[in-house]
Amino acid sequence: MTRKVLIPVLIFAAAVMAPAAADGRQQDQTPESFFMQYKLEGRDTVFVDELPPARVYSRLPRQKGREWRRYYRLVHNFSKTYPYALAARHLVQEVDSTIAADNLKRSRRDRFINRKQEELFDDFEKPMRGLTVSQGALLMKLIDREVGKSSYMIIKDYKNGMAAGFWQGVAKIFGTDLKKPYDPEGEDRPIEELVELWDSGEFEGLYFSLFWKDPPEIEIPSKYR
Repeated sequence: MTRKVLIPVLIFAAAVMAPAAADGRQQDQTPESFFMQYKLEGRDTVFVDELPPARVYSRLPRQKGREWRRYYRLVHNFSKTYPYALAARHLVQEVDSTIAADNLKRSRRDRFINRKQEELFDDFEKPMRGLTVSQGALLMKLIDREVGKSSYMIIKDYKNGMAAGFWQGVAKIFGTDLKKPYDPEGEDRPIEELVELWDSGEFEGLYFSLFWKDPPEIEIPSKYR
């Protein structure tokens, strides 16, 4: 494994061990049941519903300039990393509920976490091998958003302060900062806008309009979705 990939893989494995965030970022995705309205027209029953508006994207001409290049890179990197952050959120809920339900003591909890990390490395080391340093840094931000903790605090809480300090030093070498929190209203606002497009189902259309092709398919094992 190359050094540039080791950071995001380790952070991803550590991130799924954090307890679920309590700031409202995790939402219940269970659809609400409802009765569809209808009206009678003669002998016919006509069901009435309101469909969400559909947005049609066209192929946009390739734009030039530093800001556009930065935006293209952000959209591409987001498409490669956000599925992993969503998997981390799912795993947070699963691991946290297991620890709480079984009331694991420290020794058993550590063994459980170690087994889970080995499983995660087996499942994600290969597909994440191609991540770049910038994509790894973006993944850390997105995991922070979904989990509610910086990568530094995750490692410190679930490993130890020495490990957190070591990986903070390694991250600094690659120009990243594990302590830096996600800032949806500040410098991370462009990322937050992409998350909103993803949630509304419009990200694929945006990606197609920019790159004239569908976004890459990221393989996430079904047990992590």
